Amino acid sequence: MDLFSVSWAALRAVVGGLADEDFGRPSGCRGWLVRDLVCHLVIDAQDVLITLATPSDAEPTRDAATYWEVGAAPDGEDPLDALTVRLAAAYGEPRLLTFHLDDVGSAAGRAGVLADPATHVGTRGQVLTAGDYLSAYVLEWTLHHLDLVAHLPHAPRPPAEALAGARALLERIAGAAFPAGFSDEDALLVGTGRRAPTPGEQAALAGPGELGARVPLLLG
Repeated sequence: MDLFSVSWAALRAVVGGLADEDFGRPSGCRGWLVRDLVCHLVIDAQDVLITLATPSDAEPTRDAATYWEVGAAPDGEDPLDALTVRLAAAYGEPRLLTFHLDDVGSAAGRAGVLADPATHVGTRGQVLTAGDYLSAYVLEWTLHHLDLVAHLPHAPRPPAEALAGARALLERIAGAAFPAGFSDEDALLVGTGRRAPTPGEQAALAGPGELGARVPLLLG
């Protein structure tokens, strides 16, 4: 629960510190500009609010790791992805987009703090505890923080504790630990296909545990 708040606050702070021209730069999400990614974060924040307000009497069917589905790389054909780009452009001025993120994002952050981690909530046809759902979003926020600053070297990186928490969850999803020589950031970037491994990293991944055969993990 604490990592949810830390990672989300850090991501929103980076967005709040962007210059107008930064919104037109590419992000680490293929085919998306920074403004498109920020618009996606608005939608994410809405999803958090909706899910935390959707209690369920059913037993959990997923946890923080199995919430994520490992699948194919985005092909640009997803209607929601296309809608996000159009919606981001419709804001016109970056200040309107940042205002909306601050407004909805602050509410999502408060809802996360107030949530009972043992409560069962429903989302995407599945049931999780609120604690597991918010833990899953630590990975979401941290990966998107890295996406946001991919071409903005002046922008702050994710907090160390968020990187460590996201790596731990990614290792649960992978079913194996990344080599100790990988920094948390490198494990996340290489592990999710955001960066190709160097020859040395590829050799390390090919070691015991067969992690190399599972990486990259394309999460959806």
